[in-house]
Amino acid sequence: MAGIEHRIVEPEESGMRLDRWFKVHFPGLGFGQLQKLLRSGQVRVDGGRVKTDARVQFGQTVRIPPMDIDEKVIKGGPISGGDLKNDDDADLLARMLLHEDEKVFVLNKPAGLAVQGGSGLHRHLDKMLEAWTSKKGEKPRLVHRLDRDTSGVIVVARTRGAAQKLATAFRERDTKKTYWSLVKGVPRKHEDKISSWLVKEATPDGDRMRVAKHGEDGADHAISYYRVLETAAQTMAWLEMEPYTGRTHQLRVHALSMGHPIIGDPKYFIEDHNWDFPGGVQKRLHLHARHIDIPHPSGGRLRVTAPLPPHMVQTWNLLGFDLSPYETDDE
Repeated sequence: MAGIEHRIVEPEESGMRLDRWFKVHFPGLGFGQLQKLLRSGQVRVDGGRVKTDARVQFGQTVRIPPMDIDEKVIKGGPISGGDLKNDDDADLLARMLLHEDEKVFVLNKPAGLAVQGGSGLHRHLDKMLEAWTSKKGEKPRLVHRLDRDTSGVIVVARTRGAAQKLATAFRERDTKKTYWSLVKGVPRKHEDKISSWLVKEATPDGDRMRVAKHGEDGADHAISYYRVLETAAQTMAWLEMEPYTGRTHQLRVHALSMGHPIIGDPKYFIEDHNWDFPGGVQKRLHLHARHIDIPHPSGGRLRVTAPLPPHMVQTWNLLGFDLSPYETDDE
């Protein structure tokens, strides 16, 4: 059991409820245990007594007493950029793990971690998975991808047979992937289908996708669905998005094509002098792979949900969005 510890609230955690802050940092601590620690004054914020619904602010100090919880889960919570640079592959993978069985791992990939290698990349998920090579010498296999700046659910096969079945499910579109995003403005239709052709083009800032004409050389058809979950006045909207096809940057380009680019998108968010970027919102991509529903290699369906990354939690708190109707028992 560890001694008394003091932790400083990070910028991305500002506005987070104290009980959620503890759930992020100490997933092994039960809600009842936390309430007892608060009632007895053992947990304090800036030296003062608080309740579970208090909201922590950047720079505050949280007093953490010795707690009788599993030491293995004490280092939980969001994976920072420093963690990605310095921590051991196996430790990071364990912190990302959402689901594990004999055939499948499901991870919550942090924003900023590339899935596969590329020029100038020293660390990427595919390489990290070598740390989980089985005793039979079988390395876990990627079966789909997420953009580097997109966080959330990613499925990894533990065996060759599982990889084949999962790849088939993706190819035959027998999967349902749900993303959450924050976009500029509010779409006129609160629920709609987006259908267009996309093509890759080279730009001085690297490859970029754009809407193409039907029949244009190299263009692929892309279909997405969206619905508005909540709005912040007419300034921004929280969207639930589902890609029916799986084209590169599909949701990001489709959001732009509606005139509502995703907040913080380094490639597709166009600066607008008539629109002020909201204070307190980080200029990071607000796109998160929230949920996946896919056939399990052993039969039945696998359904997994990933909690929001810290920068999106901060924004949701700032805008007063209510997560509770959409939260699941595994969060």
